[in-house]
Formats: sequence, C-alpha cells, structure tokens
Amino acid sequence: MEFQARVIGWVRSSASEKVDENWGSVESLIELEPEFRPGLRGLDEFSHVLVVAWLHGAKFEPARHLVRRPRGQADMPELGIFAQRAKDRPNPFGITVVPILGVTDSGVRVRGLDAIDGTPVLDLKPYFPQFDSAPGAKVPEWVGRLMRGYF
Repeated sequence: MEFQARVIGWVRSSASEKVDENWGSVESLIELEPEFRPGLRGLDEFSHVLVVAWLHGAKFEPARHLVRRPRGQADMPELGIFAQRAKDRPNPFGITVVPILGVTDSGVRVRGLDAIDGTPVLDLKPYFPQFDSAPGAKVPEWVGRLMRGYF
C-alpha cells in the first residue's frame, strides 16, 4: 500500500550536510506554505513543537541499513533499523521535538531540528507532556554512550 502526503512547508537552515550528530545548536526556520500559515495561531503559547519531516536525502538500502551498528560505531551492538533512530529507513520520516524560538507570520523558528535546508515538513504538533513524554521509559545502556556529548 502507498499513500500521499501533503508538504506544509520547508526547513530553512544553514545545515546542508546529512550528519548524525551535533544538531543541538542548529537554528532553523520552518517556513510554511501560505495556505497553512493561519494554522500557526496559538503555537506561540507553547515552548516546544513536534516536527514531522520527510528526510528527502535519506537512502534506504536494506542490505546496508536494515541491521547495522548505530552511526557505524564498532563499540555499538548490531541492531535492526526499528531499534535505532537512523535517517536511512524504509520510510524516512523525521520526528523531532524541538524548542520554539519564535513564531512569525510565515513560520516557526526552532533549535535542534535534525533536518537539512530544503527538507519538506509534513506536520507540526504542539508538545503536550501528557501525550509526548513517557515517565519511566527504559532505554538500553548503549544509548547513553551513543548520545554522550550530543546536546
């Protein structure tokens, strides 16, 4: 089965290379298509937004990406793609919660969005702790090693 999605806007950023780390300080503008801009009303009352993007530069090759070590690091376990957050996926959706720096008439400025300039944005949702956090969530020990120094 296949489906279509509508692009609501585009990432505008100085980031142009697909990398796996150091996104924490990157500032981006999510510029919405004019017909979706009225939908920004009220978003400025939130501190964070959940961004759904299509990682258009990703290239999924099953033999290479279905089972791999996170970031290709030898000290990481071999894991299936669904046990990691790599960009090269069967459906390269990027789903990231980021702080809102400001809302303008044409879009929203954010920090830490792991998407390069020109990335299509499919949706924006305000961050609701009641829905979007997982108290007591468990992660394997290797995640701490992988993320050390990320933010």
